Amino acid sequence: MMPRDVDPRLLRGFVAVAEELHFTRAAARLYVAQQALSRDVRRLEEALGTTLFVRTTRAVEPTPDGERLLPLARGVLAAHEAVAAAFAAPRALLVDLNTDGPSTARTVLERARELAPDCELMARWESGLTYAAAEVAAGRLDVSFGYAAGLDPVWRSRIAHRPVRYEPLAVLLPEGHPLAGLAAVPLDALAGETVYAGAGNPRTPEWTGLARELFAGRGILMAPPAPVAIGKDEFSRVMAKTRNPVLVTVDFVDMPGSVKRPLVDPVPLSPLSMVWRKGFAHPGLEALHRAAATLSAEHGWLEVPPASWRPAALTGAHGGG
Repeated sequence: MMPRDVDPRLLRGFVAVAEELHFTRAAARLYVAQQALSRDVRRLEEALGTTLFVRTTRAVEPTPDGERLLPLARGVLAAHEAVAAAFAAPRALLVDLNTDGPSTARTVLERARELAPDCELMARWESGLTYAAAEVAAGRLDVSFGYAAGLDPVWRSRIAHRPVRYEPLAVLLPEGHPLAGLAAVPLDALAGETVYAGAGNPRTPEWTGLARELFAGRGILMAPPAPVAIGKDEFSRVMAKTRNPVLVTVDFVDMPGSVKRPLVDPVPLSPLSMVWRKGFAHPGLEALHRAAATLSAEHGWLEVPPASWRPAALTGAHGGG
């Protein structure tokens, strides 16, 4: 017989285990002890009169009843969160901008702050949508920006997203590079160059995947994995040492000892989306939606220029425009 009341904490623990398929990871995500989480799952199984997981020494898998419960539990938790948000002063909204510098995401955040001056929208800089998506799904971040279509399907299934802008790409060149004298760099001119695009950075595989698709068939080489340089000084030092061009967006911050040039023929576009946790509600999130919509319309951010390139996930065919 179905119990009259189920503690949302038990459902929250169940959802975490069902998504992580691992009790230790789920416990870390919820900031609870593994023993406490296991106990909560057993309490929920006893309350429902069924087994929700099959546990082996190597894996945790939902049973058919566990699979059936998962969307229902997510719905209950979303409703619970919506009720709390509707009748309580909203907490600060944590918005990841990826970088502490000029960016499309920062422009959207600043417009949202104008639209909702009573909301506290706090900026964060996590650098990489793959990492940020995991933080969003776990509730440690609320919103981030990046190439959502390039995420692993596991993370795409846990977040919602809206397109914001097709960002033109550029190349950061060390001063004195043969291509630095050009006003714009044709993609074919990069043939034979070794270009850095975050290879090996576990936070940014979606960006590296986009670059790999762009470079394919053009003779552009992917720079090998390297330690991630944090801050302008370290970035500039490493760039001066390797002399490798770096794939960036046109809004990327200017770096000492380098020049930034837009890429052309075709103009490569990186699809930037705003992402948030499915079922999440917050007045600050609504302000971000309004800001993204108005800015996209004002600046034509979602218009696709002629002679452009977008990844196949957006076009359905490699190299489409």
